Amino acid sequence: MPTFYERRQVVTPGDLLAEGNYVAGENTFKENEKVYANRVGIVEYDERKVSVVALRAFYMPSVGDTVIGVVTDVTIGGWILDINAPYPTLLRASDVMERSYRPQKDELSSIFDVGDLLIAKVASFDRTRDPLITVREPGLGKLSRGQTIKVTPTKIPRIIGRKGSMISTIKRETGCQILLGQNGQILVSGKEPEDEQLALTAIRMIEEESHTSGLTDRITEMLKMQKEREVENA
Repeated sequence: MPTFYERRQVVTPGDLLAEGNYVAGENTFKENEKVYANRVGIVEYDERKVSVVALRAFYMPSVGDTVIGVVTDVTIGGWILDINAPYPTLLRASDVMERSYRPQKDELSSIFDVGDLLIAKVASFDRTRDPLITVREPGLGKLSRGQTIKVTPTKIPRIIGRKGSMISTIKRETGCQILLGQNGQILVSGKEPEDEQLALTAIRMIEEESHTSGLTDRITEMLKMQKEREVENA
């Protein structure tokens, strides 16, 4: 009664996952004693149950990607982050400490604590182990201000726009700084909360209407009209 993929491998619809006395779990179906995937995702085996964790809303790490993540745990060796991937992600203490790391004396939560937002880069990932990230480059590290929004990772190029036209429009019309994580996490920081909310509204509109044409013009018009209303109501 064989299985045809290793646990946590990426599978696509129609892939044969197992054959024999197995139970079809989430995002799979069984036909003629064979269990197949019906979604793109990560295969999981739980004794005789075969399931697929759907990847549509997840980010698949790639070395060199810039990501924004939240610290979910502080361990003796570093920090665990959620970067919107199917796997927990590790930032090693040795990547952050300027001197030799001493687990008995160094209090890691004084550097980054649970709930902190970090901008980092994916340092390594080969699907046989959880991703490693690094903050050892200029501009990386803890984010101290702004509001975040999560979008489907595949929509990031649409938010950037052709030659950066879309993101430049949002920045210009709102006066906000915008950091884009390739994992679908976006940080918006502006002088006023109203400016940040306007930028977030534009980003959400792009995600919802990314399949339509003329979107840049509609976004520009929406932003200008909203700014005019704010001036009139001031």
